[in-house]
Amino acid sequence: MEKNNLENDDVCEVFDSHEDIVNRVKERMPSEEQYSDLSEFFKIFGNPTRLKIISLLAVEDLCVCDICEALDLNQTTVSNQLRILRASNLVKYRKEGKMARYSLTDLHIEMIYKVGLEHILE
Repeated sequence: MEKNNLENDDVCEVFDSHEDIVNRVKERMPSEEQYSDLSEFFKIFGNPTRLKIISLLAVEDLCVCDICEALDLNQTTVSNQLRILRASNLVKYRKEGKMARYSLTDLHIEMIYKVGLEHILE
């Protein structure tokens, strides 16, 4: 195939938008603020250490020491990432005596992680 055919194969040959379809999809678009919030939300998933923590917590609630041991990381590194995850409402903790046990805030976080992993494994 010619190079020019490959470059233009992914666009319409004529520009003629479908007003009814465009209006229908525009009505369902989130607000600019919601897009901004969603963008910030997905940025949190852009760090491998945070993803590793999420993957562990998708299996079981863990204390900070267990997370450090499982990931072979020091407590400062793990605590910093947990702080970011907590601030973004992705994880929560509960005190059990002198220990802080972390868990995912809800099933949505686990689902987002698992769907993303499933997608890259295809």
